[in-house]
Amino acid sequence: MTTHVPQAAHTVTLPGSLDEAVAALTAVPAAVPVAGGTDLMAAVNSGLLRPAALVGLGRISEIRGWQYQDGHALLGAGLTHARMGRPDFAALIPALATAARSAGPPQIRNAGTLGGNVVSSAPTGDALPVLAALEATLVIVGPDGSRQVPVSHLLAGVEMLRPGELVGFVRVPLLHAPQVFLKATGRTGPGRAVASVAVVLDPARRQVRCAVGAVAPMPLRPLDAEGWVASLIDWDGTRELAPDACAAFGDYVAAACIPDPPAPDDAGGAPPALPPAALHLRRTVAILARRALGRALA
Repeated sequence: MTTHVPQAAHTVTLPGSLDEAVAALTAVPAAVPVAGGTDLMAAVNSGLLRPAALVGLGRISEIRGWQYQDGHALLGAGLTHARMGRPDFAALIPALATAARSAGPPQIRNAGTLGGNVVSSAPTGDALPVLAALEATLVIVGPDGSRQVPVSHLLAGVEMLRPGELVGFVRVPLLHAPQVFLKATGRTGPGRAVASVAVVLDPARRQVRCAVGAVAPMPLRPLDAEGWVASLIDWDGTRELAPDACAAFGDYVAAACIPDPPAPDDAGGAPPALPPAALHLRRTVAILARRALGRALA
C-alpha cells in the first residue's frame, strides 16, 4: 500500500488472502486492486483515475514468493522488482531478473510488482517483453475459480479481466537455456525504455523467441525473423552464428516491428520515407536485437 490514499476512494480493504481479495472486489465492482501503487497512484495524481474503493494486496503472503510446478516457476503477482533482481531469482529466470533490475530507481523497484506490470500493461513495462518471449501464462483468480490465460492474450486485449478477477500468479516455463534482456533509455541510468528486446533460446524445440517492447502498445513478436534465424543455428553443435547473420536478424526484427509506410495508391508516386525519429528507433531496435542474440549464443 502507498501512504497516500486518494480522496475519491471512500473505502480501503486489506484482505489477507486471495479469496478475501476476490470477495472484496466482487462486493464492490468499482473497487481497484492495488499492490505497489507505482502505476495506479501516477494515474490518480494525474487525474486519470478516481477509484471508488481500493483493495490492498500487500498483506497476501501467498502471492509474494514463488514455487516450482511441473517444470515451471509459479511466480506470485506480488513479487517486487527488487525481489526478482536478487541472485537466487536470477539463477531461475535471468532475463526477468535483468528486466527487474532496470525497472527504475530503488523506490520504484521496492514497490512495483510483477502483477502490476502485467495488469497496467504500460508499453514501457520492462517485464512484458520477457514474459512474451518466455510465453508465460497468467493464473487469474475470480469468483468462479481460477483460469489460465497466455500473457500475450491479456496484453493484446484478446482476454480481459472479468468483474471480481485479479492476476494471482504468473506461470513461466523453466528452459534452463540462455535468455537475454536489453533496453535503451533516453538518459543514463535506470529509466523508461525507448525500446527493449528479450531473446530466449529454446533448444528442446529448436526455437529462438524474441519480443520487442516499448515501440508499440504491447510487446511485438517478429515470428518470421525468429523462424529464419532458428533455421541457421546448429542446435546439435556449438550454436555459433556468423556476425553478419546476427546483424541481419537485428535488421529483420526492426523492420518487422517498425515497418515502412505503405506505398501510395498511385503507381507513379515515390514511396514515403520513415520520419527521422522512426528511423532512429528502428536502428535502436536492430542494435538491441543483434546484441541480445549474440549474447544468448555466446
